[in-house]
Amino acid sequence: MSEIYSEITPLTQYDCFTIFARNKRHFDFPLHYHEEFELNLIVGGKGVKRIVGDHTDTIDDLELVLVGSNLPHGWFTHQYQWQEGMPDIYEITIQFHRDLFDEKFLRRNQLYFIRSLFEKAARGICFSKETVERIMPRLKELTEKSGFDSVLELMSILHDLSVSRNMRMLSNATFTDDSFNYNSRRIEKVFSYMRDHYDKEITLEEVAKLAGMTKVSFSRFIKKRTGKTFIESLNEIRLGHASRLLIDTTHTIAEVAYKCGFNNLSYFNRIFKNKNGTTPKEFRDNYAGTRTFI
Repeated sequence: MSEIYSEITPLTQYDCFTIFARNKRHFDFPLHYHEEFELNLIVGGKGVKRIVGDHTDTIDDLELVLVGSNLPHGWFTHQYQWQEGMPDIYEITIQFHRDLFDEKFLRRNQLYFIRSLFEKAARGICFSKETVERIMPRLKELTEKSGFDSVLELMSILHDLSVSRNMRMLSNATFTDDSFNYNSRRIEKVFSYMRDHYDKEITLEEVAKLAGMTKVSFSRFIKKRTGKTFIESLNEIRLGHASRLLIDTTHTIAEVAYKCGFNNLSYFNRIFKNKNGTTPKEFRDNYAGTRTFI
């Protein structure tokens, strides 16, 4: 458990959110974090261990947790043991971009409670059993919705959660660290270019030229601004698309790699496991179930 993986979620910049529903009998995805917010419902998982930030607990039959951006989290089988005749654990996971709701929009009076909810989510929020019982049918119905109505319903659910009673913050405030923010037009221009051309060869020379800098200067600049090198940043974009293809298609792993700009399969397998904690095949198996992108 000492290693924390940076998960590359399959959401693209054109998606509003993804909702993923499945039945399972064990939890084996490693402790991880990602930029997206995550709302996770678990039904029938009594004895499963939850880790959010520096907080650890054993959950009951009903669990609904909102995890903020870049907050390490994970659920682990622990004391839970499936036996013959028992119903499977039912899980719904919703992931949405941290900027799905614009900051100016969130400053409106009517959005005060949702803004407060997102701020609290930086520590992880566990909702009361009463709240879970009330919200759960709507989350299940959301898995069947699509289009604009589903976006409105997600916003409505988040508002109802934001005004619910007896929510608990999980991680200590001193544990969270919002050092992942960066604000630079040059960086955004480069990232936009990489997102649009991820499936093609992209060189340091061309992105440095796009930013109006030398290769050496740009290498230092992107590392200082994002904490990642140019190659690491490009690979994360490509891995996000690869994750999406692994879930959404039946392409072979080699085909997925090549379609996402990786020309070396062994290199793709290696960095995928380094970033996600699982091989591409294990990742695909882990996400077997019903997933919808909105």
